[in-house]
Amino acid sequence: MRRIALSLLAILALSAAPTRAATSEDEQFWLNLTSMGSIKGDLVYFAEIQPRAGDGVSRIDQALFRGALGWKLSPAVTLYQGFAHVAVPVDGGQDVNEERGFQQLNWTMGKPWGGELSSRTRLEQRWRSDGDDMGWRLREMLRYEKPLRTGSDALNALVYAEGFVALNDTDWGARGGFDQLRSFIGAELGLPGASTLEVGYLNQLINQRGGRSRVNHVAAVTLFFRH
Repeated sequence: MRRIALSLLAILALSAAPTRAATSEDEQFWLNLTSMGSIKGDLVYFAEIQPRAGDGVSRIDQALFRGALGWKLSPAVTLYQGFAHVAVPVDGGQDVNEERGFQQLNWTMGKPWGGELSSRTRLEQRWRSDGDDMGWRLREMLRYEKPLRTGSDALNALVYAEGFVALNDTDWGARGGFDQLRSFIGAELGLPGASTLEVGYLNQLINQRGGRSRVNHVAAVTLFFRH
């Protein structure tokens, strides 16, 4: 458990390293509104809407709609099957739409150092309107949160890292191998009931064609409505 947490911190440190000359950068704002809870017994769900503003936070450059049904295999493990729709506006052209099926495993791994360590593994099947192939992508997130006040979870420090790996090439531009890394540092605030608000900085490192890379500096706000 300690080794996993140290690996997470190492990933965060590496993502903050100086970028190469071939790297482009952007400032963005991402808003995530997620509703989640129990339907009946161990049957659960989540549904989310994510508008993302880019190009110096001057316009919406992506909108994501995602939902899933899940089954709690144990108090610590939940398995989901879901679907997502992603719309990418194109200036002066036709919008690019992406459809995704996905399977997801959430696992609360333990409580090292008085906090909580969890994992989210997601396997995606991707189709885009500008191509015919189906792309496979694997995503793995490690997340750690720790109360800033002993005996209270009203305010938690929060870090996570999520790596993306494309599993095949496609005619719409995906290339097998490292796809991107997202690293987040911020805070989680408890709201009335079981809902929470997460605010912080997200660094998104994207591997692009031709050996180039892109770094997005994101002000991220996520609101979880838990029922």
